[in-house]
Amino acid sequence: MRRAPVRRLASALLAVAALTPAVVTAPSVQAAPRTAVPPSVQRSADDCPLDPALAARLDKAIEEVRKETGTPGISVGLWLPGRGTYLRSFGVADKATGAPMRSDLFMRLGSETKTFTATAVLELVDEGLVKLDDPIADYIRGVRDGRHITIRQLLEMRSGLFSYTFDKAFQKALFTNPTRPFTPQQLLAYAHHHKNVFPPGAKFQYSNTNYILLGLLVEKLGRMPLADFLRERVLKPSHLDHSLFPVAAEFPSPHAHGYTNQTLTGAVEDSTHWNPSWGWAAGAMISDLSDLHRWAKEVATGNLLSPATQAQRLKFIPVEGFPDAGYGLGLFQTHGWHGHNGSLPGYESVTMYLPQQDATLVIVLNTDILHNGAEPSTLFAKAITSIATPSNIYDLPNQG
Repeated sequence: MRRAPVRRLASALLAVAALTPAVVTAPSVQAAPRTAVPPSVQRSADDCPLDPALAARLDKAIEEVRKETGTPGISVGLWLPGRGTYLRSFGVADKATGAPMRSDLFMRLGSETKTFTATAVLELVDEGLVKLDDPIADYIRGVRDGRHITIRQLLEMRSGLFSYTFDKAFQKALFTNPTRPFTPQQLLAYAHHHKNVFPPGAKFQYSNTNYILLGLLVEKLGRMPLADFLRERVLKPSHLDHSLFPVAAEFPSPHAHGYTNQTLTGAVEDSTHWNPSWGWAAGAMISDLSDLHRWAKEVATGNLLSPATQAQRLKFIPVEGFPDAGYGLGLFQTHGWHGHNGSLPGYESVTMYLPQQDATLVIVLNTDILHNGAEPSTLFAKAITSIATPSNIYDLPNQG
């Protein structure tokens, strides 16, 4: 999940603030037991190190960006078939204890959640339960201009629906108590207080409202809670044993602590246990570097979908201001890389697959504090790809 106008009390999009965080009793977490380092990270199909000189250049670049941005900790996985594997962690996972960052830690993903929600919707398309060009009003009532907004337009961010994360009342509720739960219906109510920002299909605009509606669509047609559908129909078939869609503020151990300045005062706070329900189908997922390595290729190649549906997914619409960047059905494209980035208070991630080289890049870090207006995850990804894949340099906009 990411911001546009929620950075401070008057101008941050996906901010959260806690003056007196409430105690949250989390339900049991359904995640597989952990070893010190997941075997899939230790041993991959390309289990050989990169050329030492290349690895040293990457080490230097990542550490420079980490210090420049003030990022507490970061883990990076880069798999380059025929060239080797690069797996490194830098900095700390917990500033209070100094515990080092590790590649086996659970992390909050933010908007990478959209790749999972979109996959669930597209599975329903393959089953014939919904068509991409059906209007959302056929399934969910109360959507502004819902007779003219299609499932496709929701997936590709062309609906024109106002993003609830821009609503001042939502921001106030979120800022005041970041541990409070939100229901999908409450989130949509904030959005529906506003007129649509453009006619359906007129242009691209990133809106989290789209994916809240898509989550409700999955629940209605899938006849089960979204968390259950994702677990049974997306995570298990993809063998993502260390990924989950939380129903509250639960966070499996071991995990990194997250740090954000998206607070009422602008002071940096520990956001580890803030409730991500405000992001729901648009941004609540939890995973780790090992699972994201597997998911990067899975989602980019459409292993869970029919070839025809995956072809629809990969019809990328240009993103204004970013040459050679586009958005498909819950998937970004940037200079050949296919995948998604994510951000919510305290955490950022990048999971990308480069088809022409069968390469994968995964980045997870424990801060979302902007550096000169840029997300730190973007700066890391640019630095890494500039060295490792100079013909395919990652460059995506901050999410709004």
